[in-house]
Amino acid sequence: MIELKHVSKTYQQKKNMVEAVKAVDLTIQKGEIFGVVGYSGAGKSTLIRMVNFLEAPTQGEVWINGQNLNQLSKKELLLTRRKIGMIFQGYNLLSTATVYENIAKPLQLEGISAEVIEKRVNTYLALVGLSDRKDNYPAQLSGGQKQRVAIARALAHEPEILLSDEATSALDPETTEAILELLLKINKDLGITIFLITHEIDVVQRICDRVAVMEEGRVIEEGPVIQVFTQPQNPTTKRFIGANEHYDVPEEVLDGYKSTGRLLHLQFIGEEATEPVLAQVAKRYDLLPNILSGNIRYLKDQRHGQLLVQLTGGTEAEFAEAKAYIASQGIIIEEVHA
Repeated sequence: MIELKHVSKTYQQKKNMVEAVKAVDLTIQKGEIFGVVGYSGAGKSTLIRMVNFLEAPTQGEVWINGQNLNQLSKKELLLTRRKIGMIFQGYNLLSTATVYENIAKPLQLEGISAEVIEKRVNTYLALVGLSDRKDNYPAQLSGGQKQRVAIARALAHEPEILLSDEATSALDPETTEAILELLLKINKDLGITIFLITHEIDVVQRICDRVAVMEEGRVIEEGPVIQVFTQPQNPTTKRFIGANEHYDVPEEVLDGYKSTGRLLHLQFIGEEATEPVLAQVAKRYDLLPNILSGNIRYLKDQRHGQLLVQLTGGTEAEFAEAKAYIASQGIIIEEVHA
């Protein structure tokens, strides 16, 4: 569906050359939700703007559905872009146009008939839940409603791909959740491939199938969300997702527990998150589990549980056997050292 082949983007700023994106290779499959995360300045926005050639890469190629965008004429590129919708953090709505007109005007510029425009506008306003707001102006809408209009406008072109550039960054948590639910519905019901960038880690774990982490213009880690979030390899990825933050337990408290027992960070995926593994550890070995902290969340549709556990008593051999038993139950286990 989307292939970025060794794409790079360099800008000239006064006397300096700035490398915004450096030799990125990514493949996004048809029908998936793919997220790119990273700190500010990582190159995310430049990367997503190269997907529809709002920014032409300095080097490398962008392929959409088997077409090399680098080789298209201006007319061919314009036609291809119509199958790539885009939503922005700032909504980009015309303040003097109604909701209906904001969605209809781009279609009018394409030469689409009034009958088709009316049908599409009404269809996608209904999809985003704003049928009763079509005669309102943007100033009469909340931030979440404005973003829904922007999504309807993008969908009205009936694209195969939807690009999202920090679309929830300006929204409160409750509205963000509603927009994410809408994106999931669009992906599921319409089969649209979604490529999004964000600095909000919750967005990725809530809706994405796969994720890439960027730093200083490069992709430093990539894979299924469940893999990257539970077993991050790069130090930046670990910092970004908070892998080393043991549930906000103060370091001095952790030090106290380390002095009286062994600390384990356990991660349960799927059905393992409901199994009484620690009860079995206490039963099988001369060890006493003490749960210090924990949580259960969902990485898209997979349950992910975490526990910070202290094991006291027993010998080193029993501790090693207990760790081996826990790992044999499909649980990711990591010893927490001082």
